Amino acid sequence: MFAVVKTGGKQYRVAEGDVIKVEKLAGDAGSTITLDEVLMVGDDKGVKVGEPTLKGANVTATVLEQKKDKKIIVFKKKRRQNYRRKRGHRQEITVLRITGIAGAAAKKTAKKTEEAAAE
Repeated sequence: MFAVVKTGGKQYRVAEGDVIKVEKLAGDAGSTITLDEVLMVGDDKGVKVGEPTLKGANVTATVLEQKKDKKIIVFKKKRRQNYRRKRGHRQEITVLRITGIAGAAAKKTAKKTEEAAAE
C-alpha cells in the first residue's frame, strides 16, 4: 500500500517503512507525527484519489532526527562590474520513518482490471 502526502509545500509518495526527509516539523526524535493531507491512497486493488484530499485518511510517522540538510551555495555575479556575492544556506529538515497508512480503502478505477477478472 502507498500514499501520496503533502507537507512543506511538496508531495511525497510513501509506503510503510520508507524514510523521507521533509521540511522541518515540530517534534523531538522518537515522537510520532500524523500527516493529515493525504492526496491519494493505492494498493494492488486500485487507487483512490482525493478532491483535493481524502477524508479520514492519514499517514503516521516516527521522527528519526532533526537536522540540517546539505549546504547550497548562492552565488551572484554581474560581469565587468566587480560585483560578486557568495552566500551559503542549510535548510532545517526532519527525517521521518513511515509507520502506517490508514484511512479510505482503495477502489478499482480501471475497467480493464474488472474485465480481466471477469474472464
